[in-house]
Amino acid sequence: MIKSIYQAAEDRYTNGMEYRRCGKSGILLPEVSLGFWQNFGGVDDYERSEAVAKYAFDHGVCHFDLANNYGPPYGSAEETLGLLMDRCFRPYRDELLISSKAGYDMWPGPYGNWGSRKYLISSLDQSLKRMHLDYVDLFYTHRFDPETPIEETLQALVDIVRSGKALYIGISNWPADATRKGFEYLAARDVPCLIYQGRHNIFDHPHSDNGVLDVCDENGVGFIAFSPLCQGLLTDRYLDGIPADSRAGHGRFRPGFMTDERIAKARKLNEMAAQRGQSLAEMALTWVKSDPRITSILLGASSVEQLKTNLKVVSAAPLSPEEMKMIAEIAG
Repeated sequence: MIKSIYQAAEDRYTNGMEYRRCGKSGILLPEVSLGFWQNFGGVDDYERSEAVAKYAFDHGVCHFDLANNYGPPYGSAEETLGLLMDRCFRPYRDELLISSKAGYDMWPGPYGNWGSRKYLISSLDQSLKRMHLDYVDLFYTHRFDPETPIEETLQALVDIVRSGKALYIGISNWPADATRKGFEYLAARDVPCLIYQGRHNIFDHPHSDNGVLDVCDENGVGFIAFSPLCQGLLTDRYLDGIPADSRAGHGRFRPGFMTDERIAKARKLNEMAAQRGQSLAEMALTWVKSDPRITSILLGASSVEQLKTNLKVVSAAPLSPEEMKMIAEIAG
């Protein structure tokens, strides 16, 4: 039997999703975006990945975020996106904002990593082939390269936009001083940075502490927050210990990430969330959303049910100043 063609929900833009202006651009991003970092690789079940992507789009999530080495194995999340485009989303291409990145290890040798012009342009060419796309809407430099001249990395981004292979440029995981220089360089060449992507959650918000969020705000650049649930620590998954089948159970967290002190803090936050009538995850996402400098929250999802639950943040009651203060005191 031929598989039926996907028909997106007619009410996808009127069934609850809110949209925020991305800096001083013409782009509106959904308050929740779908990340392909986990759960969309070659080791994952394609049918489940398709179901998650369809549910997301049917509920107004029109931004899909990828990178060249998302998987595992490397490149396989982009290959999954290519299948999704062919089987489901090709008629909706102009409704989707699709991003990818390059900057981390991708292939062997000196030209498969970091921020050289050769790596960035070659990587994007490969990504487009895997995703079955003519262009991406947004292309990021995925991390700062201290060895490559910053002008080389930035000019490669400018030339990528001028070539038509990307419509907008983003920066991810750059320090504040380099970020400011990057914004100035790109703006001077009429290819302004659209957005910065950085880690931001209750326990871990380095870009608030180091000034990057302020630099973005001052320059009219959006900010999209990844790891808003602190890789699961801000959910109910670890409140009673470390499950054997979890990331922590398989040693996939960096040393010192999962500590007894943090778990104890998560339990206190969970009690506070229950008083609000929320799960810990819902409150953690509400906390991220409360910062007006945050354009969108980047979420992964291993199931439709998980995504459905996390999308509740769109309609969640805002945290009061007293609650924000209490969360800060608990998180320490």
